[in-house]
Amino acid sequence: MKLVRYLLGLLVPPLGVFLTVGIGPTLFINILLTVLGWLPGSIHAIWVIAKHDEQLNREGGIY
Repeated sequence: MKLVRYLLGLLVPPLGVFLTVGIGPTLFINILLTVLGWLPGSIHAIWVIAKHDEQLNREGGIY
């Protein structure tokens, strides 16, 4: 599932963010960045997914 989220974060940034954090301010920020340009949206999505995975690993949950 992690690989799928990273691929979707690269190809369709809002979908990758949605699958990672759900509906919230992070998703809306990513949608705005994606509307402004695909590259900013993709960079933000990869960053959000990586930070989320890092936080899960720190808490002891591996998903």
